[in-house]
Amino acid sequence: MKMSKFGILPRILIAIALGIGCSFFFSPWLVRVFLTFNSIFSNFLGMFIPLLIIGLVAPGIADLGKGAGKLLLITVVLAYGSTVLSGVFSYFSCSLAYPHILGNGLASLGNMDMSNKLIPYFTIEMPAFISVTTALVLAFILGLTTANISGNTMRGFLVDFRDIITSVISKVIIPCLPLYIFGIFLQMGAEGHVGAVLGAFLKIVGFIFLLHVTELVTIFLVAGPIAKKNPFKALITMLPAYVTALGTSSSAATIPVTLQQAVKNGVRPETAGFTVPLCATIHMPCSILKIVAVAYAITISMGLPSDFGTYIGFVMMLGITMVAAPGVPGGAIMAALGLLSSMLGFDANMQGLMIAIYIAMDSFGTAGNVTGDGAIALIVDRIRGGKE
Repeated sequence: MKMSKFGILPRILIAIALGIGCSFFFSPWLVRVFLTFNSIFSNFLGMFIPLLIIGLVAPGIADLGKGAGKLLLITVVLAYGSTVLSGVFSYFSCSLAYPHILGNGLASLGNMDMSNKLIPYFTIEMPAFISVTTALVLAFILGLTTANISGNTMRGFLVDFRDIITSVISKVIIPCLPLYIFGIFLQMGAEGHVGAVLGAFLKIVGFIFLLHVTELVTIFLVAGPIAKKNPFKALITMLPAYVTALGTSSSAATIPVTLQQAVKNGVRPETAGFTVPLCATIHMPCSILKIVAVAYAITISMGLPSDFGTYIGFVMMLGITMVAAPGVPGGAIMAALGLLSSMLGFDANMQGLMIAIYIAMDSFGTAGNVTGDGAIALIVDRIRGGKE
């Protein structure tokens, strides 16, 4: 099978394994070749992130102008609230559990020398034309105003710009990510840090999976009584959507199955037809759960600010920034990179670790998101029924 037919997850895992393996016999001069690529690529990411935010967030917000008035508002509020609460749940769970789960692993990570003892041969500076914060504000302005004007010219421009950004992500960034991850783990192996990172990596992945299960059970325990449904039966009914998303790693590709299972749960077809596609775009509780869990581990190990005041702002902004991210490969973590840098102080190495761990569980996060969409559909259908 050709490498191009591999999904992003197998390529990332192969890159990690090769990076660790090659670190044992690559000469320092050869390691520096890959570090040179990583330096150029990380600078390109820094330049591209503001464009990515505008290209994804602005049309995503503009598209929310289409819909069914109050029902649209109710669905958006429920989806955003669920996403933010999931991030808060992840923060407090990690703050309580990580000192016990990771133990000395945190100290090992924190004592790592991330000052690049091996340095690139050269780098190419690519300063961003605007800051991440300015890009976010501009995206909100463009998206909100476009949603409320009658013309289609600006909307068409935003859609075309989104297609350009999506094309760059899928044809440039995603194909280069395995090589970038390879370089990160090659450097860590050559400098003797890979053991500490891998030990923490595996523990974090296992803990995040437990958080996913807890999150889904909680969502349906809330939705079930509201919709007057058995929460566990409703959750089991949504499992075909979960399994489908595990295979596709795409919320959008799973929409037909999610719709079918939501209707089987008693949601009226017209409600499901409106709610499920919208939630596939804006409801990402398990994605934000993963991002917060991984980011928290890195911030406390590196001695960065990890107080709740810092993270609640990060979570609330991330819930908005990830709008329309499911339509892009690795879109959620790509949308988060700017906030990780501007709000949490992550450098290129930390962002690379974030990408590696996030993508290792990408399909599980997507599966959790679409399953949770079924719970939102139950609540919206109940509210709609009560109004009628």
